[in-house]
This record gives sequence, structure tokens and C-alpha cells, in this order.
Amino acid sequence: MLSKKLKELQAARDRLASLEKTMEAELAALPAQFGFASAQAFADAVVKASAAGTRQARKAGRRKGAVKPKGKRKRSVVTDELRTQVKQLAEAGQTGSEIKAATGLSLPTIQNIKKAFGLVKTRAAS
Repeated sequence: MLSKKLKELQAARDRLASLEKTMEAELAALPAQFGFASAQAFADAVVKASAAGTRQARKAGRRKGAVKPKGKRKRSVVTDELRTQVKQLAEAGQTGSEIKAATGLSLPTIQNIKKAFGLVKTRAAS
């Protein structure tokens, strides 16, 4: 009875050794299979990929106090009519915020339109 158990144990150890050799060969071929020159380059890529999904990695990209966007905002379509309206409002002496309220354009867009029409004061060289 005991000798039968010992034979089973030895067979299991032999099978384990065989599986370990097979696994070593498969693991050694893995970096080349995915296009990496070395096992270290492959391991570095795996670590980097696994860290990219972590909460800490996602937080690292955000500024402190930044507001998380609630979806993709709609981009404004600036037509010739809007440009003319911005020009007229700027020539009438309205501020950028007032023009923004009237047209729905962003302040940088309004500033770019005013600059294109030459309605922006240039800074004096010091």
C-alpha cells in the first residue's frame, strides 16, 4: 500500500517537472511572440500596462482641483455672420463677456475674431 502511494507521488513529481520545463519554454518564447527584444522589456511593458488602469495612475494625470468634464462639449461653428456680429459688437465698445453672452462663443474664439479684424490693441514694447 505504501509503495503504491510512493510510486504515485514519484509519478506526480515527474509530471510536475515535465510541466515546469514546458512552462519555462513557453514563458521564454513569450516576449518574442509579442515583439519584444528581451524578457526585461516585456516585463516593463506588462508593469506599465497594468499600472495604467489603476486609480493612482488615472489621478496623476489630473490637476489638483480640476473639474471633471461631464461629457464632450459641442464645438461652435463660426460663420461669417457670427464674425460680422462680433466685429460690430466690439466696435460698439462691448466687452468680451458681453459679446460671449450675445453670441454664445467662447472668449478665446471672440479674441481670435477680434484679432483677425485688427480690433485688439497691441502691447507696447518695453
